[in-house]
Amino acid sequence: MSFERSWNAALRAAILASLAIAFPAAAQSSGGPPAPDPAAGGSFLDRPYSLTIGAGAAYLPSYEGSNDYVLSPAGAAFGKIDGFSFSTRGTSLSIDLIRDPKDAAVTFELGPVVSLRMDRHSHIKDPQVAALGRIGRAVELGGFVGIAKSRLIDPYDSLGVRLTWQHDISGVHRSAIWTPEIQYQTPVSLKTYVLLDAQANHVGAGYARTYFSVTPLGSLASGLPVYNARAGWKDYRLALLVGQVLVGDLRRPHLSLFAGVSYSRELGSARNSPIVAIAGSPDQWLAAGGLAYTF
Repeated sequence: MSFERSWNAALRAAILASLAIAFPAAAQSSGGPPAPDPAAGGSFLDRPYSLTIGAGAAYLPSYEGSNDYVLSPAGAAFGKIDGFSFSTRGTSLSIDLIRDPKDAAVTFELGPVVSLRMDRHSHIKDPQVAALGRIGRAVELGGFVGIAKSRLIDPYDSLGVRLTWQHDISGVHRSAIWTPEIQYQTPVSLKTYVLLDAQANHVGAGYARTYFSVTPLGSLASGLPVYNARAGWKDYRLALLVGQVLVGDLRRPHLSLFAGVSYSRELGSARNSPIVAIAGSPDQWLAAGGLAYTF
């Protein structure tokens, strides 16, 4: 399985790629795990730097809207340097430029995000969709803003909302993507973490035409009917992840096992596209698992 295919799969599973590191990453936030025992000599969470690396495998659709599934490697990373956090989501990198006070009950985030979108660039399993031709890699640049409140149900949980905006700067789809997201996370013990995530994606007309339309020439090549996709809400996604520490605990460097599942539903013009309605499916399931280590 090629490197390009593995990152292509990781991109289409962006939500799982981000969740793959969320449970140790959350331990570094104000809504993290229980405070360390003073007798244990403090916690590595107090350090101004940290790094979490996750690696595993994902079982996911071969393209956005496909009903053919592939098994592919996936990876992600999260860290902080001098109070500034960064994280990867598949082939996306974001940096939080806001330093929040230690132990703050309400935290804020704001910063840039850059992504490389490779959906339908290669390894398309469905012959009709493959006949439509490959789509070039899209480079998307934008930003995000968010807020989180901790200590809602217990002293260590956190509920956050985020809004991300990105726009293609490479000339592939020439449009914007808006992504509102809400996430709840909590440790249920010193070794177990649970995270719930929900998001939706609103895409511009250029994105809809590029990834979901069928041109007259494409119809002749593929046998799919001509279709003109429109801007609007493309999908919603729900995800659950559970992390289990294998060595150590959430208060100090640890090795963790993670497992997650995500369901998304194509909406509106994307759902009605022949690429989805005939050659694929509006119901998209993703599953992932692997190991993560927090330094």
